[in-house]
Amino acid sequence: MSEESPPPGEGLMAHLLELRLRLMRALLALALAFLGLLPFANTLYAKLAAPLLRYLPEGGSLVAIDVASPFFAPMKLALFVALLLAAPVMLYQAWAFVAPGLYRHEKRLALPLLLASVLLFYLGLAFAYFVLLPAMFAFLTTTVPEGVVMTTDISAYLSFVLVMGLASGIAFEVPVAVLVAMMLGWVTPAQLSEWRGYVIVAIAILAALLTPPDGLSMVLLMLPMWLLYEAGLVVGRLLVRPRAEEAAG
Repeated sequence: MSEESPPPGEGLMAHLLELRLRLMRALLALALAFLGLLPFANTLYAKLAAPLLRYLPEGGSLVAIDVASPFFAPMKLALFVALLLAAPVMLYQAWAFVAPGLYRHEKRLALPLLLASVLLFYLGLAFAYFVLLPAMFAFLTTTVPEGVVMTTDISAYLSFVLVMGLASGIAFEVPVAVLVAMMLGWVTPAQLSEWRGYVIVAIAILAALLTPPDGLSMVLLMLPMWLLYEAGLVVGRLLVRPRAEEAAG
């Protein structure tokens, strides 16, 4: 006697229950990371402020314009760092929910791309903190007009740094975007090689929009994006060509 498949309603309910379980686990990981970081919120903010404070004049510091800024700014930073720390657990829960519905070859492609995306995003954040932001602040602190004291608000500084960090993290996803575009058949390696000049111009424009108007910061962001584009193109040639030959055979 063959095993009967569950009624559609029961199957849907099982998926919803699993989704709720996965979401609860992801939120629990985020909550635990946030609670663990709360006692160190001010220390985290001091680390975040270091790239700017290094270039401020003697006695320079950040200021808190709003009454609640000294409390909420470190809390927001702690929540952002907690999200970064909990991201692997949260992504695993999402993967565990979606993976059973994927074919074997889709799993073989999706999992490495997911891991590469996370790693590249973290590398982009590290690049922003250790390279891009110091170069920006070294330039910006030299452009302060005479008679003006640079006293940045801690909330405004947090917003600026987070935006630059996210922009750098997303910019480092270039090779993943290139690989996905080639694997989906939207473009070919030959087309991307032919369009290299246009891509470099587009990268330069994007870097100029994201950085202050000094050449150093623009080049610092543009160079890794271009190199990552080339890396994605090389890896794409190695992956797409065997797949095309296998499909033709």
